[in-house]
Amino acid sequence: MIVVTDQLRNFADEVVMVDGSFDPLHDGHIAYFAAASEFGLPVLCNVTPDERTGSKHVVLLDQTRRGVVLDSIRYLSLVHLSSISTRSVLELLRPRMYIKGSDWLARGGVPDEERILCEALKIEIKYLDTVLNSSSQILSEWAVAKSAEQRD
Repeated sequence: MIVVTDQLRNFADEVVMVDGSFDPLHDGHIAYFAAASEFGLPVLCNVTPDERTGSKHVVLLDQTRRGVVLDSIRYLSLVHLSSISTRSVLELLRPRMYIKGSDWLARGGVPDEERILCEALKIEIKYLDTVLNSSSQILSEWAVAKSAEQRD
């Protein structure tokens, strides 16, 4: 089910939250969702806005279309097409857990503003070792292959 920002408070303390761009969606994302679902609570997937995704790479599938695709994944109970910061989503939703991939640990974990808010609201941050792939890496490899193909 796709939910709007005004509905987030309705799910306070009832869900775990995953978030990201998911563009392109890949097997590592599915493993991440599956592992998040093993905590026994509904999983809300917070989908990053196109502006943020576009700051990392060209947007392949716009946020609305990504939301439709994500909504069809059995491990996800709710999908939120975000237009606000992750910190604001956490503040409104107050999930029991905020779940990230273990690749975030190499970056020092979630940003301080999110970590501090989670501590204050008693939202547990979990890092899952489900990183099988990287959207950015997939796109980089595709660009290299495409460039080589055009030279040939």
